Amino acid sequence: MANILIIGCGDVGLRTARLLAPQHRLYALARTPQSAQHLREAGITPIPGDLDDRASLTRLAGIADWVLHFAPPPAHGVHDMRTRKLLSMLGKSRILPRRLVYISTSGVYGDCAGALIDETRPPRPQNVRARRRLDAEQQVRRWGRRNGVATSILRVPGIYAGGRLPIERLQRGTPVLCAEDDVFTNHIHADDLAQIAVHALFRARAGRVFHASDDSQLCMGDYFVRVAAAFDLPAPPRVTRAEAESTLPAQLLSFMRESRRMANRRIKSELNVHLAYPDIDAFLKTQRPAG
Repeated sequence: MANILIIGCGDVGLRTARLLAPQHRLYALARTPQSAQHLREAGITPIPGDLDDRASLTRLAGIADWVLHFAPPPAHGVHDMRTRKLLSMLGKSRILPRRLVYISTSGVYGDCAGALIDETRPPRPQNVRARRRLDAEQQVRRWGRRNGVATSILRVPGIYAGGRLPIERLQRGTPVLCAEDDVFTNHIHADDLAQIAVHALFRARAGRVFHASDDSQLCMGDYFVRVAAAFDLPAPPRVTRAEAESTLPAQLLSFMRESRRMANRRIKSELNVHLAYPDIDAFLKTQRPAG
């Protein structure tokens, strides 16, 4: 039985905890009393602390054999100061974690013009959010090498689940790009991501990067069309790229400017992952419209 610390124990963290709970002691960082109570109800021991307050993290030193780092970077700057504070505190104890898995984003690759890419593709982030994620990756890998801690990076695309589908966006009629201008996008079900994180804890080679992505190679518009059909909603309107650039908000446009297809052979061959939902269609078959 190992002591496992989860940093950023939200939806995916709780799904991961459920897979680990029968055999391990689980701890998680809790920023508020409300989150601490939620963790207790899930059978997880809360550790009070805030990644934005280094002094509050002292209880993390030496507590865990393994660490799952799910927490996002701060919303500003080009460096992930939260990860820097976390690693600094974990390194304060003579008893270091044996392994740390960091959940990053596929956005670190930037636009790949629709190419099929594997984990050897050099990252070239094109927005500040992705640059912060790459900074966190680099911090984790350097810290692991320096301290003899096995680290792994999971690069994660769009996460979906029963409560994480774009239903409201479809109901608002937010447009997607026309087929000629559309971009490839990648997805993973939250339960499959939790499974991949657990397998990475047990099986990943030190310093390894993995694409935590399903088998699908869909264009973004086709993804929304499939979800709409499954819930008897109108298909989203299609617009040209020029129309999108003039009408849609900047954050949404940033996703429409990047196109890539992620190969996921490594999670299967090295982590022995068997996806419960190899594509969005496999999941949508299990869903029924409300009412």
